[in-house]
Amino acid sequence: MPTSALPARRTGLRTLFATALLAPLGAFAADLQLSVVDGPGAPATLYVALFDSAESYDANKMLAAQTVQMKAGTARLAFPGLAPGRYALRVFADENGNGKLDTNLMGLPTERYGFSNDAKGNRGAPGFDAAAIRVDADLQTVIHLR
Repeated sequence: MPTSALPARRTGLRTLFATALLAPLGAFAADLQLSVVDGPGAPATLYVALFDSAESYDANKMLAAQTVQMKAGTARLAFPGLAPGRYALRVFADENGNGKLDTNLMGLPTERYGFSNDAKGNRGAPGFDAAAIRVDADLQTVIHLR
């Protein structure tokens, strides 16, 4: 073997070795695929918030957030590369385009909303434990708006 090929071969072996060592780390990341259904027939903006703990959920400190246009009452989106754990989602369809979930005088939502696990609260939003879903591998979930 020519001596000029030796350093290139060593570099290739190092890259292969590093890739083999790091490959299992990629297995610890999962993609969460979300479908939201039962939205308004008219176009609306869907606001989605992802939380990774009861504390962040209660404090409304999102791990990630997305907005997407609903079409024919449905929307699909993804949160890629999540570490294994429990997560909760809050969503609402902004039907009038003002960027917030509207409520009536009693504080009840007048626009469609939902939570992961299709969780329901008692006189308010459900708690983190009710809405939490376990993400240990790629997962597809559905939220039905109400």
